[in-house]
Amino acid sequence: MTATSKQPTGNRIERRPLASRGWRLSIALAGWLARRGVTPNAISQFGLGAGLLGGLSLWLTSRSSAPWFLWLLAAGLVQLRLLCNLIDGMVAIESGKGSRLGELYNEIPDRVSDAATLVGLGFAAGSVPWPGFLAAILAVFVAYVRAAVKIAGAPQDYSGPMAKPHRMFVVTVTALACAAVPMSLQTAWLDHDWGFPAIALVIIIVGCFVTAVRRLVRAARILEASTP
Repeated sequence: MTATSKQPTGNRIERRPLASRGWRLSIALAGWLARRGVTPNAISQFGLGAGLLGGLSLWLTSRSSAPWFLWLLAAGLVQLRLLCNLIDGMVAIESGKGSRLGELYNEIPDRVSDAATLVGLGFAAGSVPWPGFLAAILAVFVAYVRAAVKIAGAPQDYSGPMAKPHRMFVVTVTALACAAVPMSLQTAWLDHDWGFPAIALVIIIVGCFVTAVRRLVRAARILEASTP
């Protein structure tokens, strides 16, 4: 989701289509923040902090004697980051403070937050580091494909099956499941020590690969159809 404001026709910043922008609670929160002078970029920075702390909380689950609290904390921070991603653009529109600079404040923190969350999940209890790093790389690549498609002249493609909201949904559900299910039960049905986090990262890796290929194929069709 991009921090943007009202732009002249033909010069609008494309935003991720989210039904949650039409929710009364989202609209009320954005209006409340705008009236209090909170800037979209400040919200984006706050979201970055939530993303970094979420990744740290995931990592600390492997070093805690009571990891359930950290799993719940991580789930909450991941969702808080997504809320910031949703609200910053709405506040920009409401307050008229959006700018092209807002794209940088949105995109760069998003990539950092993605990496922190997925790498943190790789170092979490019941996980393995290498899928976390690979998932982070592929998540950035998916975003790169979206940007490259736009530069090539096709509309930005936010489709899944493993776009940012889908990745964070998988992480959130995994964290909640890990808070409820002991590690001994998570690994009981496998021949190795992989718990829910490692399985979730494999799902994200496969999903990101499929998403990148799908976006490239869709863009290629659009560009070929528009070629004289």
